[in-house]
Amino acid sequence: MSLADQQRQPQPLTGSALFVGVICLAMANFLAILDTTIANVSISNIAGSLGVSTSQGTYVITSYAVAEAISVPLTGWLSSRFGSVRVFVTCFVFFGVFSLLCGLANSMTTLVMCRVMLGFSGGPLMPLSQTLMIRIFPKNKSHTAIGIWSMTTLVAPITGPIIGGMLCDHYSWPYIFFCKVPFALIAGFACWQLLRKFETKTEKSRIDVVGLVMLVVWVAALQIMLDEGKNLDWFESNKIIMLAIIAAVGFVAFLIWELTERNPVVDLRVFRHRGFSMSMITLSLGFGSFFSIAVITPLWLQIYMGYTATISGFATAFMGILAFFMAPVIAEVSSRFDARPFVFVGVLWLGIWTFVRSYANLDMTFFQISWPIFFQGIGMPLFFVPLTGIALGCVGEREIYSAAGLMNFIRTLSGAFATSMVNTSWEKETRYIHSELAGLTDQHGVATHAMQAGGMSLGQVRSSIDWLVQKQSVMVATNQLFMVIAVIFIVAACFIWLAPKPKHAVDASASH
Repeated sequence: MSLADQQRQPQPLTGSALFVGVICLAMANFLAILDTTIANVSISNIAGSLGVSTSQGTYVITSYAVAEAISVPLTGWLSSRFGSVRVFVTCFVFFGVFSLLCGLANSMTTLVMCRVMLGFSGGPLMPLSQTLMIRIFPKNKSHTAIGIWSMTTLVAPITGPIIGGMLCDHYSWPYIFFCKVPFALIAGFACWQLLRKFETKTEKSRIDVVGLVMLVVWVAALQIMLDEGKNLDWFESNKIIMLAIIAAVGFVAFLIWELTERNPVVDLRVFRHRGFSMSMITLSLGFGSFFSIAVITPLWLQIYMGYTATISGFATAFMGILAFFMAPVIAEVSSRFDARPFVFVGVLWLGIWTFVRSYANLDMTFFQISWPIFFQGIGMPLFFVPLTGIALGCVGEREIYSAAGLMNFIRTLSGAFATSMVNTSWEKETRYIHSELAGLTDQHGVATHAMQAGGMSLGQVRSSIDWLVQKQSVMVATNQLFMVIAVIFIVAACFIWLAPKPKHAVDASASH
């Protein structure tokens, strides 16, 4: 860059302007990530209020995640076409508007549609908030900007279940969406006032429309198939067969098109690097497993253990406490050594503690449930932080931003798919175990006679016994599922050794 170009660059913010700018940009990243977990503990409340099953209630999670995953690859094109500040502020304001509409929704269909639009709005906020954060800081303080941004990335998933639980218990589920509206609108307006001078140059760049349409088609078809399969008896349904064909054909066509297109919406050529490919396998398996246990745990605690949304939120959030304090240390240490052992130990640690949690029972106290979750959190920074360095360190310098966008896409999509699959498996296994236990329970009618002698009617007795059987069935199914997830964690940990040692160090700012 010439001296004249450097002089034309806007000067970094200082003083109170820098403080407000940091708060507003951090707020955008915080809210976008918060939305991935704030609804986890509220699923049963939302489902009950809107008259749908809890499995249908998980559409609130998957719809946002899928829409967010699709919008992330578009961030680069949108920024070059309309300007990064304009795109950021527009998405921020829309995020507030659609949060309001989510809270006002009176049916699951309306809520899911609003959540899709919320995901489209939230996707670009994460990468743009970081790049703008770096731009408003002096160059010698860029690591401070990255540190602040990373802190919000870790805090948001921790506080999501707590905020969601408290709002559901003390108010009602719409407030988990209403609470974000004033922050998004006010911070969005402040960002426009402060950051206009940092607007990037625009150009009429071409977008890969065909690739984008194919992406939306196969991802949407696959997600709908996963969500609806359990309700339609899977491939006994013509609808599921059709969705499977569309997803398969769409995916193959998408691969062929993106690998031959000059300016693809998702640059799949980076998969030619073995280190990146192996890292993505580890990421998809590991993050999918992690998100699965994060979804199941609050549902089990609320429906079958009698916990309130607030208490289940606190139990789930324990996983993030140690991760929050360890992340900066892991980032510093793993950058000096081979990062593969860190990832291996982190994912293996998550698997070991998932296996420990597979021995749960209905008589456990809050402490007995939460302490394994607390120690399991050690694996999170060991897994996520070094893996980024490995994945991006194995690609070419010019491919880093494409690889980073693809990494975000895979991570978000893995969470959405895992949510659907784990809910399907959980319900299917519960029904099977329930049918097995029902035939073995009170075969001689001793318990029935005793309960009737205590004043209960036959209908009350049957209902009571069925509920006891159901609780035990869910407990056994949950433990079995956790054992399977533990194995997947272990397999994911082993894949990282197939990746070579990274060729070069990567700035953490490139990862988002």
